Amino acid sequence: MVTNTQLKRSVAFATICSVLFLAGCQEEQQAQQAQPKAPTKVDVVTIKTESVEITESGAGRVTAYRTAEIRPQVSGIIQKRLFVEGSTVNEGDVLYQIDPAVYQAALASAKADLAVANANAASVKEQADRYSRLVKQSAVSKQEAADAVSAWKQAQAQILAAEAAVKTAQIDLNYTKITAPISGIVGRSAVTEGALVSAAQSTALATIRQISPVYVDMQRPATAVLKMKRSDAGQEMPVSLVLEDGAAYDEQGKLEFSEVSVDETTGTVNARARFENSQAMLLPGMYVRATIVTQTIEDAILAPQKGITRQPDGSTVALIVNADGVVATQKVEVGDAIRDQWFINSGLKPGDKVIVGGLQKVKAGDKVEMVESGAADSSNTQTQG
Repeated sequence: MVTNTQLKRSVAFATICSVLFLAGCQEEQQAQQAQPKAPTKVDVVTIKTESVEITESGAGRVTAYRTAEIRPQVSGIIQKRLFVEGSTVNEGDVLYQIDPAVYQAALASAKADLAVANANAASVKEQADRYSRLVKQSAVSKQEAADAVSAWKQAQAQILAAEAAVKTAQIDLNYTKITAPISGIVGRSAVTEGALVSAAQSTALATIRQISPVYVDMQRPATAVLKMKRSDAGQEMPVSLVLEDGAAYDEQGKLEFSEVSVDETTGTVNARARFENSQAMLLPGMYVRATIVTQTIEDAILAPQKGITRQPDGSTVALIVNADGVVATQKVEVGDAIRDQWFINSGLKPGDKVIVGGLQKVKAGDKVEMVESGAADSSNTQTQG
C-alpha cells in the first residue's frame, strides 16, 4: 500500500525532472538562435549576349524549276521512241521520230516549184530587158514595155513565195523529229510506235521536268512580309527544309520572292524559295517543312522564362543576385518568346545573375548561395508560324 509520504516523494521527483527538461530545451533553443542562419541555395543563370536568328516556319511543296509538255507540231505516225522513260535528257535530244515520207515529198515539191519560178523569172527578165531597149527605138509600145517590167516583178514575187514554201516544207520535215526543249527528267510516254499523232492534239506525248534547281512554294503570313518591308530586309533570306520523313535536308536555299497580293481567306502571301537540289532529293509535289531565317540579331540578351515573373500590374521582374550575394528585384522589359527564353529589351545586362530555381524560398534582401544552372544553354532560334 502506497503511503502519503511515498506519493509526495514521487510527485516531487516528477516535478524536478520536468523543470530540468524544460531548462535543457530552452538552452538548446538559445544555442540554435545564437548560430547564424545558413544562406539559402538558389539556381542562377549568368546573362550573356548571343546571336539570335528570328525564323518562321510553314508547309511547302516542291515544284519543278521548268516543266515542258512534249506535243507534236506536225501530224503523222510515230516511227520510233528514242528515250528511256525516267531518264535524263538534254535540250535538243530527239525524243520521237514521226514518219517523214510525206514531208520529204512536200519539200521536194516545194523545191521544184522554186526551180520553175526561177526559170520563168529568167525568161521574163530577159524579155523586160529587151523591151526596155526597143521602146527607146519605138519598136514596141510603152505599154508593152511596162507590161514586161510588171511581169518581171511578178516573177520575182513568185520566187519569194516559192522560197517561203521551201522553208515551210523544211520546217515541217524538221518537226518530224520531236526534240527536248529543255534538259531534265522525262516521264512516261503516252504513245508507242505506230500511234497516230496530230499537231492539234491536247494530250502531251511526255513531260520533261527540270529538278536541278527546284522551287519550294510556301505561304507566309502577311504580317511577316510587312515586318520584312519595314526592316528593309532583302528577299534572298536563307531557307532550310525538313523532309517528309522528318530528316533535315542538308542543303540551304534562298527566298526568291513573295507575291504582292494577300489571300483574303487565309491572310497569307505566296512565296517561293530556290534550292539547287544537286543530289535530286527534292521531287516535284513533295511535301516539306520550310523554315525561313527572317532576321539575325547580334548581341541579343535572352533570359529563361522561369526566371521572369509577371506582376499583377502586367509588368515583369526578375530576382537577381548582386555581387554581395544578396537578392534584389529588377524590373525588365521582355519581347518575343524564343523557345523557353524571353528576348530582353531592357533591364538586364551581361553578367547579371538571374535566379531560376528556388524563387519560392527567397525574397529581396536575403543572403543566398548561388549554384550556376545550365538553363541558358537552349536554342538561339525563334520560330514563328
